[in-house]
Amino acid sequence: MLIHPMPDPVAIALGPVKIHWYGLMYVLAFALFILLGRVRIRQPHIARQGWTNQHLDDMLFYGMLGVVLGGRLGEVLFYRPGYFFHHPLEVFAVWNGGMSFHGGFLGVLLAMWLWARKQGFNVLDVYDFIAPLVPLGYACGRMGNFINAELPGRVADANLPWAMIWPNVDALPRHPSPIYQLLVDGLLVFAIVWPFARKARPRLAVGALFVLLYGCARFFTEYFRTPDWSINVAGIDISSGQILSLPMIIGALLMLAWSYQRKVFAGAAPAA
Repeated sequence: MLIHPMPDPVAIALGPVKIHWYGLMYVLAFALFILLGRVRIRQPHIARQGWTNQHLDDMLFYGMLGVVLGGRLGEVLFYRPGYFFHHPLEVFAVWNGGMSFHGGFLGVLLAMWLWARKQGFNVLDVYDFIAPLVPLGYACGRMGNFINAELPGRVADANLPWAMIWPNVDALPRHPSPIYQLLVDGLLVFAIVWPFARKARPRLAVGALFVLLYGCARFFTEYFRTPDWSINVAGIDISSGQILSLPMIIGALLMLAWSYQRKVFAGAAPAA
């Protein structure tokens, strides 16, 4: 049976300065954002909208603030309010892990709205532009969770070839849920959204497809993750992650219907 390697969360220690693997995964995520963004800018239907490398670099700063602030606030408010109420200084210890995707998602939506107003872009075009850049960054975050031995999975059948013991939890075989989410919520979603976004689509279609796929993927992979909390509806347990994903799924379906009904393409109207 596999055993979680429990690596040292500190990647590099230079005297009092410590660089954590979790932080490095975020650096990698932002680097991938820039790399993929540069590729996306060269796609003909994106180039026609007037995107430049300077826009991308400037937008990254806003996106970083949205991810970090929104992700941490989401962790505090959605998942562990009681813990952080009694340990308020831990709110700032982001290197220890604990970032909510749903909180980061809302933070990025707000940050991109502010950036779009500043630059004169239609905010829906901005959402469509960044949507294909998000899944690989998300995958990096889940790798950081795995390195930190966070988000242990539910107890699994001992005969499952990849069942894993997490020594920081107990001696029971468990699903390696961060790896599941890396593969399904991250890589699989990217493999679908990126090709879809390579052609011109109605405004908001790309962003809505990403939200729909992520919401569905997350709802599925939550079945293998130990929930932070859950509620019981008609005898069925629904985890916190599934509850937070349901509005994404419903909203994305409505956005897709709206997008294809209007069939307005990017650049057709100035920003509001």
